Amino acid sequence: RPQFIKASTVSSLFQTQDSIDEVIIHTGQHFDKNMSAIFLNQMGLPEPHYNLGINKLSHGLMIAKMIENIEPILLKEKPVGVLVYGDTNSTLAGGLAAAKLDIPVFHVEAGLRSYNRTMPEEINRILTDHLSTLLFCPTENAFNLLKREGIQNGVIKSGDVMFDAYIKFSRLYKSKEIEFDLQIPDVPYLLATIHRPENTDDQSNLASIFACLDQINKELKVILPLHPRTKKQMELNLLNGAELVITDSGGLQKEAFFTEKKCITVRKETEWTELTDAGVNFLTKPENLFNTFNQIQNTVCDFSARPYGNGNAAEIIIQDIVKYFA
Repeated sequence: RPQFIKASTVSSLFQTQDSIDEVIIHTGQHFDKNMSAIFLNQMGLPEPHYNLGINKLSHGLMIAKMIENIEPILLKEKPVGVLVYGDTNSTLAGGLAAAKLDIPVFHVEAGLRSYNRTMPEEINRILTDHLSTLLFCPTENAFNLLKREGIQNGVIKSGDVMFDAYIKFSRLYKSKEIEFDLQIPDVPYLLATIHRPENTDDQSNLASIFACLDQINKELKVILPLHPRTKKQMELNLLNGAELVITDSGGLQKEAFFTEKKCITVRKETEWTELTDAGVNFLTKPENLFNTFNQIQNTVCDFSARPYGNGNAAEIIIQDIVKYFA
């Protein structure tokens, strides 16, 4: 699912290209039957050419099953390149399947690091970066990090496709081309999302987070969208009116910045270090969440920096792929 949002901006430009056709493989890693059709339609993506339906397996088995199913598709379609997004198991599986067949791999959102190798995403992104031919970095930090790891050929500072997506869907929302069945509170509120295993699977962490949210709610109403079918729609809609954001999501940290909202991230580290460096994103331990909220509530933050580009990352990606084959 997260990669569909990133792919939506690039895919729409592929559809305007005469020189390149796009074949979409949906691995099924994040799949909800109730939201599949509406999600793809609202993203403006064509129906995937292949849907592998691979999910609910351990990480190792999932990646192995994906490679097993992706390889014959690549042999049949004979693509000149394979484009992968982000840091999911699907990303690594697609990259490995292509690399083993000597097909160039193009990685969108390359160069991110949390330096926490207990996160499956960290392993996925490191391995994918090191087998890619073109690496599209969302930020200067990501570009420089790859250089320090000895990856210099094919590294391109493209900007962030998520910023492209934010601009696109904000415009559609404001023009009412996309409507949300959601009542926005008429009082000041805070938007919170918690989903990472380090928080949800740890009883102590989860208890601490919700105890703190309960305290915060007495001072500022807390809204916590949970239903998988509406969660992403609700986040985008609620972000515009929120006073502040609390999350452990990578994507929402950036979206908070796009909407110029302060963000508290309930994690030990973040891949988006430019936000912590800019003083707009604040890391906290679960048990310290309420104290961090009190400390930053009246902090004035500067959102004038533009670390994620100018909203034309998809154009740069398409241009560089076409240029590579030229």
